[in-house]
Amino acid sequence: MPDVAIEVDGLWKNFRMYHERNRYIKAALLRGRRARYEEFWALSDVTFSIRESETVGFIGANGSGKSTLLKCLTRIYQPNRGSIRVNGRTAALLELGAGFSPELTGRENIFLNGSILGMTRRDIHAKLDEIVEFAGLGDFLDSPVKNYSSGMTVRLGFSIAAHVDPRILLIDEVLSVGDQSFQQRSAEKIETFKREGRTIVVVSHSLGVIEQLCQRTIWLNKGRIRDDGASSKVVAAYSGGTPSALTQNREAGHAQWGTGEARLTSIRICDFADNLISHIDNKQPIRITLQLNSHVRLDGAFIRVSINSENGNCAWSTSTQHGKSALRVLDGPATAIIDVPPLRLSSGRYMLSASIWDATGTIELDHQHNWQSLQVEQSGIAEPGLLQLEATWRMRRD
Repeated sequence: MPDVAIEVDGLWKNFRMYHERNRYIKAALLRGRRARYEEFWALSDVTFSIRESETVGFIGANGSGKSTLLKCLTRIYQPNRGSIRVNGRTAALLELGAGFSPELTGRENIFLNGSILGMTRRDIHAKLDEIVEFAGLGDFLDSPVKNYSSGMTVRLGFSIAAHVDPRILLIDEVLSVGDQSFQQRSAEKIETFKREGRTIVVVSHSLGVIEQLCQRTIWLNKGRIRDDGASSKVVAAYSGGTPSALTQNREAGHAQWGTGEARLTSIRICDFADNLISHIDNKQPIRITLQLNSHVRLDGAFIRVSINSENGNCAWSTSTQHGKSALRVLDGPATAIIDVPPLRLSSGRYMLSASIWDATGTIELDHQHNWQSLQVEQSGIAEPGLLQLEATWRMRRD
């Protein structure tokens, strides 16, 4: 097929897992046998094709075979069985800076690494200023790389690989490294590649990145393809639901953002008998049930829930930071249940939002804004204000 950039047919790749190694020839002779091992199949009968100009994401839990697949595509690994066809010049952003010589300067490493990636010396000279500007090295260009911070090394590695001028770009978990400014420049560079019609393959645990960049996603599970299709459908299934389930009860004004390492898959407002409700009396308690999922280990992540008025003012909020059941580790599906006493809100329409944050409280892994509305009614005389708290009056004549 002339418009196919990557074609993989029946790919198998295994590794030997040794239980006991003969470290010396003497040990092998004394034992009279070879070291014992088991075969671990990292990839099992993987078949897919990627068209030119297509951006495809690969997702899956740790150990599912994503990085092994990319290393097979770059010929770092040779498969045991099956075939791979790659049509076009390829640049791989796998382990940025891994090929740098620490004693050489940044400038010298640009020429060394660029040559390894297939650039001629003339090509490197022509793009040197662009590479340096994108990496943001400033006065450190002629300093040894051993004096660079890890962030500077990553920026330089990405900048070199991004300026190889590839037709096919393979990216493995590098869009989540570096500071916020570098991540923004990296994302803009990838968007430029997409507009230029280049083929891009992205491996990431960040489901937000996958949904943003990729029209199509392939889910690997234990070395096999579990699902292949539109990113929204595959990511929803990977997160623990289906697109129809994830849209249940969502309001028209609902918005979602976040890095995607964890996802809120369901939010329910119920009474204490677990019946779904959308209208309550302001003296009525409610129960909020959240279902969430993560396919990476997250230490210290926390959940926040808020109820806001229609004009956006927060009427009430809570989080697991202050609750008795702290979310110490999230590494799979989980359920959070919040029993809320009567909030005594004024009559009106309120919106429920929920979010998952990393341990630092600076990165939102998933934010479901205005997921569901809640209509509050009250009896008696309404006073101004969001809250209708009862007060005791005492009067006296002076």
